[in-house]
Amino acid sequence: MSFNSLGLSDALLKAISKKGYTAPSPIQQKAIPPILEGKDVLASAQTGTGKTAGFTLPILQLLSQGQHLRQRPVRALILTPTRELAAQIFANIKEYSEFLDLRSAVIFGGVNQKPQAAQIRQGLDILVATPGRLIDLQNQGLISLAKVEILVLDEADRMLDMGFVRDIERIIKVLPSKRQNLMFSATFSKDIKKLAMGILHHPVHVEATPENTTVDAIIQKVYPVAKQKKTELIIKLITEGNWKQILVFTRTKQGANKLCESMISAGIKAAAIHGNKGQGARTKALAGFKNGSLTALVATDIAARGLDIPLLPHVVNFELPNIPEDYVHRIGRTGRAGASGEAISLVSPDETTFLRDIEKLVGLKLPKENIKGFEPDPNASTEPIKQGQGRPQRNSTPKKPKTDSTNRSSNNSFGPRRPNTNNDRRSNR
Repeated sequence: MSFNSLGLSDALLKAISKKGYTAPSPIQQKAIPPILEGKDVLASAQTGTGKTAGFTLPILQLLSQGQHLRQRPVRALILTPTRELAAQIFANIKEYSEFLDLRSAVIFGGVNQKPQAAQIRQGLDILVATPGRLIDLQNQGLISLAKVEILVLDEADRMLDMGFVRDIERIIKVLPSKRQNLMFSATFSKDIKKLAMGILHHPVHVEATPENTTVDAIIQKVYPVAKQKKTELIIKLITEGNWKQILVFTRTKQGANKLCESMISAGIKAAAIHGNKGQGARTKALAGFKNGSLTALVATDIAARGLDIPLLPHVVNFELPNIPEDYVHRIGRTGRAGASGEAISLVSPDETTFLRDIEKLVGLKLPKENIKGFEPDPNASTEPIKQGQGRPQRNSTPKKPKTDSTNRSSNNSFGPRRPNTNNDRRSNR
């Protein structure tokens, strides 16, 4: 199948050709036609399979065919959980709309709002936003969503499951009731699908691959390791393997900073990226990682969504995520667009439960490989990490969440959610 057969305009086909795309991916083949028909869509596909083009291309087509209003009110709103993902989607929209008379912009927190507000005043057709900054500008009367025709929730599982629920509720209340709704993500639990039904109207279900599976091109392996030897092991892997580009995931911001400092002390060019970092520092670190001036980028799960790094060879889980779906998103940063990649997890005994949950989710028994001198004590406790470092220990009673302004998403009408142990969400406004 070619892009020509999907009913896209000559202007879009020209932009696609300029990007070097020759044939649509499975998710694009299945999602673009129903979106062009104006239907609501709930789409699931592995990371790195072209989901962004799967919704941006048909949106650009629909808007270019619609009536152009002189004031250019926002007609398409795309919500994302992170700044990096918002910036990536905006960059793609700019490329795909090169030969169209459409205006777009991106807004997110962590930077001065004045340039963003100035862009909005000039008129926009498409707005990509993180929920917090969008609500801030709306509350200041700087933006109107009264003319939105299409709403997109990208990485919808994280949007609904990790603390954005009340923000989404507030935004939806000010949108026109008659609109097209699209949800795209790599993972959708059954509970999330039920919650999505409160937003979508008679949606078309699109699934390019089995849910929660990992790309076949990714070689996955587990190194059992004593907890206190993890830093030494990862430095050994990088230096002896002569690795040039490695994305490393930690569970906490503090852990990312500490590991980054150890790598630098060992002569490895590294930087950390997480919610406490200013947007300038995050942008600089990501640019350095992409251009090769940095060998290692150490990140929290904030970076599992929205980082598009071509031909990334190595992803390492320095610590396993306490939410198994996040494993899929982490390792999905490698093995993209048909390229091969390697995903290594350093697993200490207290992460045994996390590993079991991940293997159950992806339907695989991940191969284990012991490295001499780094093996964990066979008698070490396999109890899950204590609360504050991950999730509560078994048989413990979690504390009830506070209902003040530090927990904006509690007591919401969409139902329960999992804890966000990194607290990166508020930093991502």
